[in-house]
Amino acid sequence: MDRNTRFRILAAVLLVVLLFWLFTALQPDNRISYEEFREAVEAGEVESATFTGQAVEGTFADEEEGTFTTVVPPPVVLGDEGIEEFLIANDVTLDAEVEGDNFGALLLFFGFPLLLFIFFFWYLNRQARGQMGGMSNVGKSKAKVHEPHEPTTRFDDVAGYREVKEEVQETVAFLREPDKFRGAGAEIPKGMLMVGPPGTGKTLLAKAVAGEAGVPFISVTGSDFMEMFVGVGASRVRDMFKTARENAPCIIFIDELDSIGRKRGAGLGGGHDEREQTLNQMLGEIDGFEGSEGIVIMGATNRPDVLDPALLRPGRFDRQVTIPLPTLSERVEILGVHTKGKPLDDDVDLEVVARGTPGMAGADLRNLINEAALIAVREGYDTISMHHIEAARERQTIGRERSSVRLDEEEKRAVAYHEGGHALAAFLSEEADPVYKVTCLPTGMALGVTEQLPMDERHIYLKSYLDARLKVMLGGRAAEMVVLGQPTTGGQHDLVQATRLARAVVREYGMSDALGPVGYGDQQQVFLGEELARGSEYSERTAQTIDEEVGRMLRTALEELVADFEALRGGLDALADDLVEAETLSGEEALAAIRRGIDGELADRLHGSAVPAATPRGQAEADTREDAEAEEAGERAGMA
Repeated sequence: MDRNTRFRILAAVLLVVLLFWLFTALQPDNRISYEEFREAVEAGEVESATFTGQAVEGTFADEEEGTFTTVVPPPVVLGDEGIEEFLIANDVTLDAEVEGDNFGALLLFFGFPLLLFIFFFWYLNRQARGQMGGMSNVGKSKAKVHEPHEPTTRFDDVAGYREVKEEVQETVAFLREPDKFRGAGAEIPKGMLMVGPPGTGKTLLAKAVAGEAGVPFISVTGSDFMEMFVGVGASRVRDMFKTARENAPCIIFIDELDSIGRKRGAGLGGGHDEREQTLNQMLGEIDGFEGSEGIVIMGATNRPDVLDPALLRPGRFDRQVTIPLPTLSERVEILGVHTKGKPLDDDVDLEVVARGTPGMAGADLRNLINEAALIAVREGYDTISMHHIEAARERQTIGRERSSVRLDEEEKRAVAYHEGGHALAAFLSEEADPVYKVTCLPTGMALGVTEQLPMDERHIYLKSYLDARLKVMLGGRAAEMVVLGQPTTGGQHDLVQATRLARAVVREYGMSDALGPVGYGDQQQVFLGEELARGSEYSERTAQTIDEEVGRMLRTALEELVADFEALRGGLDALADDLVEAETLSGEEALAAIRRGIDGELADRLHGSAVPAATPRGQAEADTREDAEAEEAGERAGMA
């Protein structure tokens, strides 16, 4: 039970006690019955009586007895046939009051229920305010205004991306020294759109701009404009730009711009969608009749393909700044930022770590170092070693080892042959990426893993590399056909990936002789309306040709692998035997096992390579083996 709940329960209990006390206090404790009242009057004990309807309040003749209250029946109230003569005859002073003059009673019986209703509606409004900003503020912008001194991030905190920072710094320089640019007749771009994959640092770069510019910074996300009420989005856009004009010069940063900037009229139905009205209002505010002088709009998105063309034209978002995945040198700088202040071991080489993390964004690298620190603490180490970083990298890329899944010997050997087929296919091609690790232990969603690490950073791919990659994907199926004589369900994911790659080679890259140098691109449409309006880019006959060519490529690659594996069956068996016994082999150990199982002439067909033992995990395992051998030798010497 949280603190707020306890407070509400205590307040309710106190309210009930207070009401009980009020009702008890209002009940008179000197009330007598009507019979007792008549007897007291006849005995001359009553001095005066005041009538308020049927209620009677009076005083006794004896001051020690004080006052009394009673209620007389309706037929005996004051009047010609009432109790008046009886009281006068017994020397009782009579008086009367108008019913309802008791202000306390009126307040209790009418004011208190009204207060309860007021409290009830106040509570409902408070709950609604927490969910959608309250009814009175529903059209107000949710943008946060940061003063110039509040953001503490600077460009030095953003590692790499030198060209990107140079483009953004022009905006910062204009906001700091506008007269310098205006004197030369230059105009700063009104809008700047940062485009890049998730986690590359678009929001971090916006924070750096806010810290460097020295002007008010207004931040908002695209989803903050949308609400269940019609017209709220456009109202919030107007309110945000009103605030920006009051604080000009300033910067507006809209994160996840694609949530409100999607193409208009791309879906089914009319064009009066709430999102479209919000976008229309934003287009008018950025570069409409009134204009946005002194306001620089920055947007961030990882889906530029869905944005409306009117939003991207010059005068609105004039400049697009692409923030791609970091290169090798940029990954080294990013790792340096995220490891600053952390206790690193002497064996940590950030360049080697960066070489083994191709395709990782800045957010991935940050998570990598944090995961390595968690592993080091879990294992009882005070410093982060290369082994911890490698374990964290494997957890991010291939998943965590699942010790709860137990395979019997037959399944384990089948998995060993399957993973051995992937490794052997990689060793047969010089173009394939070097093999880093082979394991038959269940890891992540797979029953086994063959991991490859590129030694060089690639920006374009040759067809020979794509062919080698296709064969590596089909290596597991080829090994099953050679050894087991039939396929298993273990290669389902491999077939999906291989088919996707072959289809891209034929349809998108134009590398097929059957189709020629024709590229159709990716056919996935973002909106259903676009897909229905555009239709297919090629005929059904061409689609049939693509399907036939994809099937031919996969069958040819598989047949070639089966022929090679039959010739190298001894090496495949040796690798599977070592893998079943050790469960995990490094790339060099796998290559050595294959060479041991075949003669020297067949070994010349192995043109591929393995990741050198000097890589983090390989070196760590080598050091561990050397330490174990030295300890064993010391024990033998002591026994002797």
